Amino acid sequence: MDAHSTRIGHGRLPMRLAAGLFATALLAACGGGGSGFVSSGGMSSSSSSSSSSSSSGGSSLDPPGTVPLAMTHVFSSLSFQAPVDLLQAPGDAAHWYVVEQGGTIRKFDTATSTVTDFGDLTSIVTYAGETGLLDMAFAPNFPTDARVFLWYTVTISGQLTSHLSSFRLTTGNGSIDLSSEQVLITVNQPESNHNGGHIAFGPDGYLYLGLGDGGGSGDMHGPIGNAQNPDTLLGKIIRIDVTSGSTPYAIPAGNPNAGNPTCNLNGGSAPCPEIYAMGVRNPWRYSFDASDGSLWIGDVGQDLWEEVDHLAPAGSGFTGYNLGWRCREGAHDYNPTACGTATNLIDPVADYDHTVGTVITGGYVYRGTAIPALVGRYVFADSGSGKLWNIAGNTTATLQVQGGLATGLEIVSFGQALNGELYAVDYASGGLYQVTAP
Repeated sequence: MDAHSTRIGHGRLPMRLAAGLFATALLAACGGGGSGFVSSGGMSSSSSSSSSSSSSGGSSLDPPGTVPLAMTHVFSSLSFQAPVDLLQAPGDAAHWYVVEQGGTIRKFDTATSTVTDFGDLTSIVTYAGETGLLDMAFAPNFPTDARVFLWYTVTISGQLTSHLSSFRLTTGNGSIDLSSEQVLITVNQPESNHNGGHIAFGPDGYLYLGLGDGGGSGDMHGPIGNAQNPDTLLGKIIRIDVTSGSTPYAIPAGNPNAGNPTCNLNGGSAPCPEIYAMGVRNPWRYSFDASDGSLWIGDVGQDLWEEVDHLAPAGSGFTGYNLGWRCREGAHDYNPTACGTATNLIDPVADYDHTVGTVITGGYVYRGTAIPALVGRYVFADSGSGKLWNIAGNTTATLQVQGGLATGLEIVSFGQALNGELYAVDYASGGLYQVTAP
């Protein structure tokens, strides 16, 4: 069991205390890797909130073709409590939304930095360590379809549970109406770590959700673990249709197990039709390339390896993706004798060991205009070491990543503006940063 499991799960922590535990918990969730690394490499050095960090790009240790970058502190008058995501609503470049792990969602004006409350689930969510309000997504044609989708953890009769829910807005689209909640998916969590939690709409219009493997260490639940068990949603990236009017959702016809009974209540007795990709440990942020629709995933590793996965859009004859956990950790064997009968496992396009970083944060393929040399390259980070990298978007063979820009930040999420520019969330200081040229 992961080291952090003995110090969380005792009820909701004060927000500032939990903020200090989040990345430590993520780090411990990796299984091995040096629990003091976050404090020495990320949290303490980012607390100074420096205006920018100059790039160390060009080192022989950096990935091939690395574009030198910097992190520039923006909206410097603002600070958020335990921020875990940053996003804009469709068609609205004048505002940003910040998801705070404790259960609040803040909306601010990009011109005036005026902050308003968009949602408050603090009376609902269980917030400690890796649990809490973990992500939000807007309906693709928001605000015509005035729904937002949230992934959060709650305790029901002593059982830690994750909910994917839709909410409508109050009159005038001002804020989330808690009374409008429709719970779409309910998943009991056997442990308090590996809650996954990223939700996003793909270019196909379907809603994608990443779920961790159920927590503990080594995918410990069941004879082959959860990630390779097709009868549970744990350890999967799922794809569902929430715009067709079906209740609670429809299964896209191209999903590999379409036709089977849904697993929206803690799994089933047949392969789940919601599954799009299996074999993930704790997918902490993924994104779709705005150019080709491909899916980029940052999957947090166990004892030794963090990984970046890249999946082409599903075509005709799609049979699903298997990213290998717990048979593989990154591009390396982990427990191949006790992981089921999986074949055709997909290796990552990049991985790095725990001398380089310990908790990957998936990012985006850059499609902005401010940094022309970066266009088409995938930007990602490590919240434990504070490192930032960019790799070629056409990378295929597994690249073992070294080097990286030492940002001094605890980057737990990226945000992509509607114009393609990239921003990052510093969990430790609560500040927001933009990816810029040095």
